[in-house]
Amino acid sequence: MADTDHQVMSRPGASDAPTVPTVFEAEELNVYYDDFRAVRDVTVNIHEHEITAFIGPSGCGKSTMLRTFNRMNDLIPTARVDGRLSYHGVDLYDERVDPVEVRRRIGMVFQKPNPFPKSIYDNVAYGPRIAGQKKGLDEIVEDALRKSALWDEVKDRLKSSALGLSGGQQQRLCIARAAAVSPDVLLMDEPCSALDPIATGRIEDLMIEMKHDYTIIIVTHNMQQAARVSDRTAFFTAEVDEHTEQRTGLLVEYAPTDVLFAAPSDERTENYITGRFG
Repeated sequence: MADTDHQVMSRPGASDAPTVPTVFEAEELNVYYDDFRAVRDVTVNIHEHEITAFIGPSGCGKSTMLRTFNRMNDLIPTARVDGRLSYHGVDLYDERVDPVEVRRRIGMVFQKPNPFPKSIYDNVAYGPRIAGQKKGLDEIVEDALRKSALWDEVKDRLKSSALGLSGGQQQRLCIARAAAVSPDVLLMDEPCSALDPIATGRIEDLMIEMKHDYTIIIVTHNMQQAARVSDRTAFFTAEVDEHTEQRTGLLVEYAPTDVLFAAPSDERTENYITGRFG
């Protein structure tokens, strides 16, 4: 980014911070693919150093909404975003904002572990190298692997292929790869869906530890997981067009997780979390 753009993306000073700092503010956000509206009228605030979970049935726009936070939808030619989405008070879709820099500051971990066919070391060092980092890579790699609770398991085989790791280790490696570029936010799209219960537990413990360093947004179909790890939960549902059968996602309810699960304010939320639909 140019200097002016760097200023555009910088966060407010501590004196400006509210009691519970807000990282993202979405106001009447709509996501379209051509003329089809995939998500409509979402208004939600995401708070710093918290885990926010997006839950809801398939096709309700959770992952589409998640991708708006680091402009991944920009990579889809037919996609466009209406409404306002601000990041530390700055319009994330302002033309002066560099989407590549956005994706450095707002990292992404996908549903299926996707390590590069490189060594463990080179996977973690990839982002810093692309950013022009030449010195201190050993320290960066070790720090990222420690943050992802993987260092002790791989420190003696850093030059081995990352493809030789177990599924759970590969997912933690992908988290380390995202952490290596010092992001502000980590987005996680169903990060445990391909993992066994033991590996899932380790990832959940890791998320709880990592929220002290990062703001985390997780999409999950697992309501128990949302209840275990998140501070706040957003429940989405889908409206189905009776003519086209296309599904448009909308946000039904957003609240502290313990409140949403114990005393939801909307009947649709209660029906979903009690298994009456979805």
